Amino acid sequence: MKRLVLVAHAYEAAHLPADTDLVLTGVGMTQAAVATTRAILERCPDPAARAQWQVVNLGSVGALTAGLAGIHEPSAVINRDVDEAVMHQLKLPVHNRIDLAGTGPVLGTGDSFVAGGEARDRLLERCELVDMEGYAIAYACQELGVGLRMIKHVSDAADEAALAWKDLVDVSARALAQAYAAL
Repeated sequence: MKRLVLVAHAYEAAHLPADTDLVLTGVGMTQAAVATTRAILERCPDPAARAQWQVVNLGSVGALTAGLAGIHEPSAVINRDVDEAVMHQLKLPVHNRIDLAGTGPVLGTGDSFVAGGEARDRLLERCELVDMEGYAIAYACQELGVGLRMIKHVSDAADEAALAWKDLVDVSARALAQAYAAL
């Protein structure tokens, strides 16, 4: 199996082995979707050969649920920016959840950085972890027929202290490198 590692920011990849096939997606869903699609198509333009590839998405996350810490492999990822109630009211289909192979908490992906407040409180009804790239990466992998393994490390509680992410992320980078080495 050929592995492609996707990480949003270089800070999160700081401790990965130098020979890792690594792509930095950039922060946010649009950048992650484009970078994931481009990386897969460059490495494997033949759709029939994509079953030989696995994307490993490593990244730091905020925990909405008290007590969540360490490494997690989400069981599903949702697009937390989709207002499901409005979509249902408009009688439009809602396709904002992708089930994953992990057994961990649900990850909610969105383009906003969650750092407390009402937005954080509302998300507790839908997910336990938050990031800014996971759903876009999962969607691109699903559409292109590439397997995905998502490994996330809790860097903060998605509260006001999350604004110190740059100071916290090295702990996540070390834990993610250890988790990757154990695959």
